Amino acid sequence: MNAIMGETLKDLRIDLGWTQSDLATAADVSKSVVSQAESGQRIMPKKAKAIADAFSNAYGREIKPSDIEGLNVR
Repeated sequence: MNAIMGETLKDLRIDLGWTQSDLATAADVSKSVVSQAESGQRIMPKKAKAIADAFSNAYGREIKPSDIEGLNVR
C-alpha cells in the first residue's frame, strides 16, 4: 500500500480494506463525518486532520488533509 497525493478519501480507505466505520473509528470521528467527507461536503478542519492522521498512521507516512483529493475543509 503506497498512498500518493491526489487519491481521494474513498480510494485511500478502500486501498486499506477499511469500511467507513473502520475509518471513523481510526480517526475518532463519526461515520457520518466520513460519509460527508467522501461525498464532498465540507467538514471542519479538526475532523479533516483527524482523518488524515488516521491515514498517516495506517500508511506509515505523513498524509495531510491537502494531500487527499476532494477533501473539502471549511
